[in-house]
Amino acid sequence: MRKVPRLAALLLLSFAMTAPAQAGWSLRENGETATVTKAKMTVIAAGDWNRWSSRPSNRGEIWTSDGLLLNELSFFAEIAGGETLYREYDKRNNPLPKFSANMLPTDIVELFEASSRIILQTSVFEMLDIQPAKFAGHDGVRFAYKYSAGDDQLVRRGEGVGAIIEGRLYLANYVAPEIYYFDKDLQNFRDMAASIKLAKDK
Repeated sequence: MRKVPRLAALLLLSFAMTAPAQAGWSLRENGETATVTKAKMTVIAAGDWNRWSSRPSNRGEIWTSDGLLLNELSFFAEIAGGETLYREYDKRNNPLPKFSANMLPTDIVELFEASSRIILQTSVFEMLDIQPAKFAGHDGVRFAYKYSAGDDQLVRRGEGVGAIIEGRLYLANYVAPEIYYFDKDLQNFRDMAASIKLAKDK
């Protein structure tokens, strides 16, 4: 039987440990307008993706097109002050950083990086680029990064875009192995990120 890399095990554990017994997948077809995170935020799917019913937090959801080991797309919406990006899994010994409504766009990147280091249990995490960007028509930030974790030496690259809108954090993130899979769906991610709308903006 093929051994599951430690990184995959950590991701599956952190996201699935509170998943309902009936956790499964639902298809988001190319061109479909989907509501994400049960919030007033929509995205138009570029390519076919499957949404996992197990959520990284009450404010987030995860999609994949080829499986979580090969590509992962996550959305977070309406994160309020004092809330974390991901669900806490070891609050006593390793608490996750909390969002604050008075953060600057660059603070979003620091929040994401610090949260990811804890969830992935890795110090090998490098930010490659940080640039101003638009998110649902609002001023925000775009960032690129790479990491490896544990005994899984495969380098993964990611790109995220987010903004603080009316005191709440919104973020979309894409991550995949650096070899082949990252480039395969990067443009699809960018197209989806550009398609994000909030109900108040309709």
